[in-house]
Amino acid sequence: EASPLTDEELVAGFSDVILATILATKSEMCGKKFELKIDNVRFVGHPTLLQHPLGLQVSKLDPSPKREMPTMILFNVVFALRANADPSVISCMHNLSRRIAIVLQHEEQRCQYLTREAKLMLAIQDEVSTMSESDDSQSPFHHILPKCKLASDLKQAFDSLCTTGVVHLHINNWLELSFCLPHKIHRVGPDYIPPDAIEQSLKAIRPYHALLLLDDEKSLLGQLPVDCSPALVRIIKTTSAMKNLQQLAQDADLALLQVFQLAAHLVYWGKAIVIYPLCENNFYMLSPDANVCIYSSLAEHFSQHFPGNDLLNVLSKFSLPTSLSQFKNPLAPPVQEAQLVQMVIWMLQHRLLIQLHTYVCLMVPPSEVDAEGREEDKLLPARVGGRSLSAPNALSFGSPTSSDDMTLTSPSMDNSSAELVPGGDSPLNKRMTENLLASLSDHERKMIQNIPAAQNPEDLRMLARLLHYFRGRHHLEEIMYNENMRRSVLLMLIDKFRSVLVVRNHEDPIISVFQSPFV
Repeated sequence: EASPLTDEELVAGFSDVILATILATKSEMCGKKFELKIDNVRFVGHPTLLQHPLGLQVSKLDPSPKREMPTMILFNVVFALRANADPSVISCMHNLSRRIAIVLQHEEQRCQYLTREAKLMLAIQDEVSTMSESDDSQSPFHHILPKCKLASDLKQAFDSLCTTGVVHLHINNWLELSFCLPHKIHRVGPDYIPPDAIEQSLKAIRPYHALLLLDDEKSLLGQLPVDCSPALVRIIKTTSAMKNLQQLAQDADLALLQVFQLAAHLVYWGKAIVIYPLCENNFYMLSPDANVCIYSSLAEHFSQHFPGNDLLNVLSKFSLPTSLSQFKNPLAPPVQEAQLVQMVIWMLQHRLLIQLHTYVCLMVPPSEVDAEGREEDKLLPARVGGRSLSAPNALSFGSPTSSDDMTLTSPSMDNSSAELVPGGDSPLNKRMTENLLASLSDHERKMIQNIPAAQNPEDLRMLARLLHYFRGRHHLEEIMYNENMRRSVLLMLIDKFRSVLVVRNHEDPIISVFQSPFV
């Protein structure tokens, strides 16, 4: 049985004449996406028409004494992919082809760069073809690469796509071209993260999130282009894993929307990820995809960064969900606490830890009528009761820590519930509380009103105001931000109504896409 053909053999099956014929399009197709599938190969490009206005004047910087008429009508930079390539990969390849085409078209109109390079390639090919038959095995491309800048740039772009997924070129040593293939940069195990998932996560980030740089500040600044935005430099210099985006915008003296855009830019290029700011109440757990091999390169890298500490020993402390407050020792020197923060940041950068958030669900035990009518659901109240009884222990974080003071001021209270009139159990407050509880069934309202804490009008009003958050879709930090509440106040309310409020911990779906290891 014949072995399957490699990618190179698939493309090599087409002769140069055939490729030139099938990839040359009509002028009417220029400026549009070009896609052609033949057997197991899919060709993707962006044919571009070379437009030379009649009144084009010769540039003063052009060393040539006279501009020649163009010999090419159009050109097409084409990438060969497997026929079953993902549509998102095809779209990215077309985007890169279009960018290269725009740059080459500009340089052709400015100084006939493409015409010069094409003539050079043809001259070298003619020279190779006239060589003796002994050197006939040598491909003309090997002679073109060291002498032709355009050929070298195209090969560099191809090699970069296959290795890192990041392309940085200076076409004609004049125009910079940058491109990022997210399928190469953002990966979870052997699979890539779909660009749509990254885009959806970036659209959902909130001011209470933070930006975690994956490289050190000096390295990132060295990778920036010379003409990069000064705001991006300020973001890189100001950002911290313990600083949310709202605080980052204030410290960098930038608009919050601009900070969101710059953060999304860094994340898309694989230079940062979105996390929740580090604080004592954060719960972390060992990632299921973490590399826990004894002799892994990560373990050696960790020992070099933190001498005297073993990576596996530190990771073992996060086998179960663990709060950072559990590592706090009042007698330990401040240096030890600072080192713990740096180790957690390092493990987050290498996707060894995932953060768990606390979500609250309103889960009222069914009435006796419902319980008798559904024998098969008898286990549900027992399970719910077990979770509810354990809720106080899950919420007993001890005395309020520094994160309790991390109450953020929401830029808009539009998402908040209706404001209640302060002071006293006024008829207006009673009516508003009843309106907020109107979405519940009669049984649910009765169960809530039978709770001792419901006899306190202030507690009942607060529960009614936060009721729409207790559907398991909003974690505590989001509620704190939207309602401008302290953590201790929120935890106290949940504890008072623990008989109908069930607590569960899991990842934040917005940032969970960034918390798995990239390969």
